[in-house]
Amino acid sequence: MRRLAVLCAAAVAALAAPAAATALPPSWTDATYFNDASQPAADPYVLHDAATGYYYAYSTDGAGPGYHFGVYRSADLATWERMPGGALPADDPDQWGNDWFWAPEVYRNPRTGWYFLFYAARSDANKQRWFGYAGFEEPCKIGVAVSRSPAGPFRNISDQPIGFNPYDPDYHDVNLLMGPDQRTPPATLAEGEKAPLGTYIPTIDPDVLFDGGRMYLYVSRNAYRNWNWDTDLGKYVEESNIIAVPLTTAWWSDPAARTMPSIAPAYQGANDRPGGPAGPRRDGYVTVLDYGHDKQPWENADVNDYALSNGQKKDRRWEEGSSILRAGSTYYLTYSANNWETPQYGVGYATSSSPLGPFKKAAANPILHQDPAIGMYSTGHGSIAASPDGSELYYVHHGRPSPGTEQRRLYTERMRLAGGQLSIEQSTGDEPIPSGVAPYRLRASARALVLRSGSERRLRWRVTSADGAELALANPLNRVDAAAPGAAVELQGSGPDGVTVAARSPGRTTITLTYQRRLAAGGYRDVAGARGPVSVRIPVVVR
Repeated sequence: MRRLAVLCAAAVAALAAPAAATALPPSWTDATYFNDASQPAADPYVLHDAATGYYYAYSTDGAGPGYHFGVYRSADLATWERMPGGALPADDPDQWGNDWFWAPEVYRNPRTGWYFLFYAARSDANKQRWFGYAGFEEPCKIGVAVSRSPAGPFRNISDQPIGFNPYDPDYHDVNLLMGPDQRTPPATLAEGEKAPLGTYIPTIDPDVLFDGGRMYLYVSRNAYRNWNWDTDLGKYVEESNIIAVPLTTAWWSDPAARTMPSIAPAYQGANDRPGGPAGPRRDGYVTVLDYGHDKQPWENADVNDYALSNGQKKDRRWEEGSSILRAGSTYYLTYSANNWETPQYGVGYATSSSPLGPFKKAAANPILHQDPAIGMYSTGHGSIAASPDGSELYYVHHGRPSPGTEQRRLYTERMRLAGGQLSIEQSTGDEPIPSGVAPYRLRASARALVLRSGSERRLRWRVTSADGAELALANPLNRVDAAAPGAAVELQGSGPDGVTVAARSPGRTTITLTYQRRLAAGGYRDVAGARGPVSVRIPVVVR
């Protein structure tokens, strides 16, 4: 279950004998990391997989050909490697969606060993059947797929999305009064209230809360068909917001992982009313976060986009990409606001004593936002993760290193929870690695080498975290440096996982391998542990 803690072997030689013990704790290290914005990723969700010791980040972007959703892996929550392929094969025979595959999240059930992938997608073929109109613009729903491996591939449990049909019986569907571009709403509230009542709600950005024996699904009510009259601006603004519904638990306990999640019976058909479009069962839900009930000015970056874009964009407001954390008796809900394409995209949070609210937005919002001084823009839609030892919180999100960068990138930020307040320490400088990653272990494929002059041998290495997960040495944020003084050997073809030792002339030398981390200002620094540098010395004899 998802939790945030509150919080060939014979060829691999053992390390040389450690130096004398010091007063430093065994887990101490001076290793750092920095956000180099090199990995393409969007809407990242992070799973700490206790079975392997790795962190996995699932992304809307970054998948290989023939797959949806990129998968990244890290031993330290900071240096990532992209896994081959992706999470969900595009040719899954039970795929109900056709595009807009967004916002994947993965949860592991430790009792059954199954991994569950929740995701959003659009199904154009089902516009009429699911939403009541053949021209419905954003027919998005939530799918669920399963795998025995956190890296996938995942397979859809069903050829249908979750059977959740949220329906708003009190919404005047002003889209029915608008022109074909669907960008110009009625000019007055009175005119808008002439529109028919009732609309089905498209949903994106799933997030699941496991709260003891209870489970809740949080989704973003997609902005389409959600024009709200803004009394301050005197006009309609199209909005997304966060809604939630309790889930049943049979899907989680199914040992074969063939059961689709379903909403609690009390919400099934709860919003059935006369009128509105023909369609499926009309389900209830709870709005846990919207603009109108808790207004904050920072969410208004795009409310005048129609005029500013000469009619190419709608006046819109977003509250999406939620992630929820319980600490004690308080629930913390992070969310993103403003257009994801703009520098002003940011993250706020709200708190409640109940998983279904009411939630109150924090006065300190936004807690993550563009910062030109450090070169970080369009910061948003992330997830909360704990350090390996559970003593620290992190927020892993996407952003851009410049306003003109189209591709979203992966960032890891330290998050603080103190005095009931969340904060994010936004940084592109050197930061300490997460607590519990160390001690690092550097191992080589040989204790010693005996070579004949003119021969060659490949010496391999690996660096592991305290959990035994291997560091992503192909990521240039970290590396192993190899050095050998004298003329006995020459080191050639050094790569992320090894070097070729070429014997040149009879004699003796020692190859020293040292684990290093890259610095934000450039260059590398040796990593130290509690007992000295993270290194190993390999005696070499050339005959």
